[in-house]
Amino acid sequence: MRPNRVKALWREGKAVMVGWQSTADTYVAETMAHAGLDALVLDMQHGMGIGPDRAAQWLQVVSSTDTVPMVRVPWNEPVFIQWALDAGAYGVVVPLVNSYEEAARAGGACRYAPVGYRSVGPNRARLYAGADYIEHAGDEVVCLVMIEHPDTVARAAELARAPGIDGFYIGPSDLAVAMGLSASTGQQDTRHAEACQRVLEAARAQGLVAGIHCGGPEQAAQRFAQGFQLCPVASDIGLVSSGAAAALALARNLAPDQVSAPRRSTAAGY
Repeated sequence: MRPNRVKALWREGKAVMVGWQSTADTYVAETMAHAGLDALVLDMQHGMGIGPDRAAQWLQVVSSTDTVPMVRVPWNEPVFIQWALDAGAYGVVVPLVNSYEEAARAGGACRYAPVGYRSVGPNRARLYAGADYIEHAGDEVVCLVMIEHPDTVARAAELARAPGIDGFYIGPSDLAVAMGLSASTGQQDTRHAEACQRVLEAARAQGLVAGIHCGGPEQAAQRFAQGFQLCPVASDIGLVSSGAAAALALARNLAPDQVSAPRRSTAAGY
């Protein structure tokens, strides 16, 4: 079976440089994958109208590169995990996991018996991974469950013992809102920082990894230094938005009397 670079890096104690994609555009995916990222995650939960058909096309494109294809599925439902893995995803991020039972449900959906209950039928996965996929998928496929609520943070040590999972992925904005904080500024609150650290320590105690969603390379670098091992360093929408804004600002600075004045953006980030 084709080795999973993500897991290989974790075994070396290194963090994974991840790109995040909220659109399933295959040209954008190909461009980002060729940039040298370790892995690229397609966001089916909050991405723009991404269903199984578009996700399958995206997986085919990313799989033509050395970048590891991963998917954040829309919900903790085995059918979504099965679609992604059978189509060739080498890892899934599973949202809205709040208990040991829910973590075990996600982990079991990623593993064949006797560890889990994943149904045998890896259609395209065999073409990408190899004919021995079924025998080795349990060692190579990544399953990260999301932690997005303070009650779940309190149960992190328990969740870490769920069979079939490789670690946690913190949704910092949802966690902030659930803590009664602002989605945009709550992450600077010491209570939020303590919660994230607690999740990281719970993962480490069980030999698992922890990742956290980040808004860009600076924040990702800070999280890498903290000990998180899977953090987005760039996103497709973020790159387009910041690149367009930078180009406009530069043009206006170079020719202030010849171009239009800045217009206030109506977009709100999250």
